[in-house]
Amino acid sequence: MTKKAAVPPDFEQALADLEALVRKLESGALSLDESLAEFRRGVELTRHCQAALDRAQQTVEQLLDVDNEDSATAFDPDA
Repeated sequence: MTKKAAVPPDFEQALADLEALVRKLESGALSLDESLAEFRRGVELTRHCQAALDRAQQTVEQLLDVDNEDSATAFDPDA
């Protein structure tokens, strides 16, 4: 049984790992089995990054919700 590689905890590191993985795959130097393993890792990293982006978007939408009294107020440069 193969051990599952851990996904980096932060978005920036996961994205950097994904970019490095894409360069590795594009090089054409990997065997088919290695390419499949790296592709699987890339899918995991992509899902991790997408989940982080979804959470960030949800936070921004909550902060900008004008119907919510607990939300942030609009920026007023004259204030």
